[in-house]
Parts: sequence; C-alpha cells; structure tokens
Amino acid sequence: MLIALLLGLALLTPVPSPPAPRPATETGTGAYPAIYEERADLPDHVVYRPRDLAAVRSGTLGIYVFGNGGCGADGTASRNHLLEIASHGYLVIASGTIPRPAGDARGASPSGKLAAATPTRALTDAIDWAQRENGRAGSPFRGRIDPGAVATSGWSCGGLQALTAAQDPRVRTAVIMNSGFFPDGANPIAGVVSDKALLTGLHGSVLYVLGGPTDIAAANGTDDFRRLGHLPAALVNIPVGHGGTYMQPHGGVAAEVVTAWLDWRLKQDARAAARFTGPGCGFCGDRRLTLERKGFD
Repeated sequence: MLIALLLGLALLTPVPSPPAPRPATETGTGAYPAIYEERADLPDHVVYRPRDLAAVRSGTLGIYVFGNGGCGADGTASRNHLLEIASHGYLVIASGTIPRPAGDARGASPSGKLAAATPTRALTDAIDWAQRENGRAGSPFRGRIDPGAVATSGWSCGGLQALTAAQDPRVRTAVIMNSGFFPDGANPIAGVVSDKALLTGLHGSVLYVLGGPTDIAAANGTDDFRRLGHLPAALVNIPVGHGGTYMQPHGGVAAEVVTAWLDWRLKQDARAAARFTGPGCGFCGDRRLTLERKGFD
C-alpha cells in the first residue's frame, strides 16, 4: 500500500509551469503551425489547433483529448507536446485552463486525501464539443474535423482518466503515457477510477508510452500491456523516467512516437504505419527507445 501511495503522490504531483506565453513560443514542426486558446463555449479546457484553419483540408482534423499529469488544472503543463500534435493536423483539447499568475491548487481534497483536480468527464465533454463544432453553423471548425477520428490520451493520473474515457465507443485509439491502472484495491486517488477489468473494454487499439525502469508508473503500464490480448497494442519505453519528454522542444521523442501512432491509427498513413509494423519497422531499431507489439497481424 505504501508503494501505491507513493505512486499516487507522483501521479498527482503538479508540473511547475509559468503563466502561458502568448503567442506560444513553439508552434510545432508539422505542416500547420499551432496555437492554443481558451474558448467561452468550452470552459475548463484549453484548445490546441492549427493557427490557419482554412489551410486544413475539410474533414481531416483528428480529435486528441488529453488528461494532464497529476489530473491537474493547468491545461498548458504539456503544451510543447500538445502543440506538436496539433501542428500535424489535429484538434487537441486538454483539461484545465491557462493558469494566471496566482496559479491553481491541485492534488488534495478538503479531507487531505489525494484527489484529482479535473474530472474524467472533461475528456468526453471535449469529444462532445468537437463533434458539435464540426456541424455548427458559424463555427471555425465546421467541416474541418473528422468526427470518427478520436483518440484519448493522458499523462500519469491523466492516463488513468484516458483509460476510462477510452471506454466510449467513439474512441478509436488510446494513448496512455507514463501511466497504467493500479493493482486491484491499491488506487490511492479519489475521483479517479483504476480497475484492471476496464482493460477488456478498450477497443480499436492502444499505445502505452512509458519512461523506462525509473518511471514509477512503468510496472502498472507494463502489467496493463501484458494483460491485453484482444486488440492491437504497442508498448514504447523511452528511458527518461516518469516526467517524460512533454516540455522538451517539440515534445521530444514521445511526441514523435505519438504523432506517428495517430497518423497510422486515425489517418491510415502508410509511412506512419511502417514505423511500427514489419520486422524492419522504423522504431524497431531506434536507439532512443524500445518497442513491443502485439495483435498487429
């Protein structure tokens, strides 16, 4: 139980970040330089998108919804990662807001127990909003989104939220980062579901991105992956620990891996698929990471 509590503390540790720059200091390396913004019609979320929506071909924006590290309320804590994904033609929506100088309190309930600061439903609320916007007259996103190309994702505590949100039948793939369900009965975080039984409810495909042997969530995520047998799944380990590469320039190697996965699983891009499939796949011999696969054939 002590190990679970320490892991819970790690999952809820907020990532320090200054007030968000405007405009963003990074715009991503993809074809569509990206920005992030708050929107009055989607409170308690931060939207990342191509700056010039008119440049995006109709019906091609995939939807990538993201739960923050620590289930925190800073929707910009992983902004380099999220801007990078958006720049490759995705509508990215993170839970939380753009922090003001006063900051925000996270990680504890009034009782003093570990607790999520953002609800899991924020991820499915984001999917609802994106699909509505695709059809709403006057929306800048109207006709730009592929409403069937939906991914849930999240880091650490946010990864637990992504696993729960991935039960939604609209979700085609899940990307679980530095996370995984706690052993049964060991979840120390109020407001967040952790249940290995939910692994059977995953559908489409799933990618785990872990931080190697020093990642405190590596055992949980690896156990999840080992239990999966009913859908295509991949496990990538990048030996950087629990903190990942979220705020490295352009989100680091993890954003590269996630972008390729999304391009394959949501956009059927053959070059992206070749980075994961076949005996000579692009990531198979990549010294920056290790890759395990199942159910691809």
